[in-house]
Amino acid sequence: MSTQRGSRNLIKVLPGLLISAFFLWYTFKGISFSHIRALRIVHPAWILGVLGFTLAGYTLRCVRWTQMMRFTGARFTVCARVLMTSLAANNILPLRIGDVMRIFTYAPDLGASPSVILSTVILEKLLDVFVVGLIFIATMGRDLPAKIRHGADIAVLISVIGLLIFMLAAAHLEAPLRRLFAKLPANKLVQKLEHWILLAVDTLRQQGIVGNLLLLLQSFVIWFCEGMIFLAAIHLVGLSTDVLGPWEAVSFANLSYMLPSSPGAIGTFEWAVKSALASHGTPQAQAAVFGLAIHAWMLISITGAGGLIFLIHRFKINNHTPLLEEIETLPDELP
Repeated sequence: MSTQRGSRNLIKVLPGLLISAFFLWYTFKGISFSHIRALRIVHPAWILGVLGFTLAGYTLRCVRWTQMMRFTGARFTVCARVLMTSLAANNILPLRIGDVMRIFTYAPDLGASPSVILSTVILEKLLDVFVVGLIFIATMGRDLPAKIRHGADIAVLISVIGLLIFMLAAAHLEAPLRRLFAKLPANKLVQKLEHWILLAVDTLRQQGIVGNLLLLLQSFVIWFCEGMIFLAAIHLVGLSTDVLGPWEAVSFANLSYMLPSSPGAIGTFEWAVKSALASHGTPQAQAAVFGLAIHAWMLISITGAGGLIFLIHRFKINNHTPLLEEIETLPDELP
């Protein structure tokens, strides 16, 4: 049984690995090792900025998720441990296993059902995509065709209106949404979509209007910190770009996680950073090498912190079950 499941997972993972390999080749073709060696620390004081904003940004992520989970009674220390562990697992394991572990493996630690945790994960993703999308639209290079820019502006306007309706009128949305989905074709995908959207709406309803606005504000601050990591790193190595370059890079790089790829968005992340910075005046070779360096920092820092928290907790509770054995017990699908 485990062999069959492993074979199915390999089939699911293989396309992502191939996509990552393609983007790595496409991003770094024509770039030599001498370009990589040319990357130097020019202004060491900016190391403090990289470290400080990394710590601030991910601490605020833990605070935000604790607020989403507040009606379950979960404490900040537990929420922070579970969130950081799941982020680390997402970076090294395929199929977003970290999020699945957060929903199922750690449900007893959080004192909540998997469906409740899933609703907060969906809301978390919606807020992040919304804010990152806004940053991308506001900072994308002016060399894009006018039709694309106008289309993106319209899409953001619609998303702003939609999110505000969801956040301010969540208590009154369940019945209209159920009627809307009742008119759609009855299939498994539509049923799951209805289930997930209603879960997110229920979470918004329980937060209240003030709580929802606070979540939105926290999301903007989180992504400000993320952008400042890129800005500090650019000053650290003396990269040439304009004032909008770091912000398009951070937004496009994180939107690249939506593309299928290997764990940690290897390949797609580097391509996105290179494309964004190049559109703001950075030489392509320098932009590509910087994308590799900043991605390495994000992967090492977050995976290292989450992995350390995971190991300390397992040592404290005397859990010696191999991680891969625990993963084998996870369900194939989200609730």
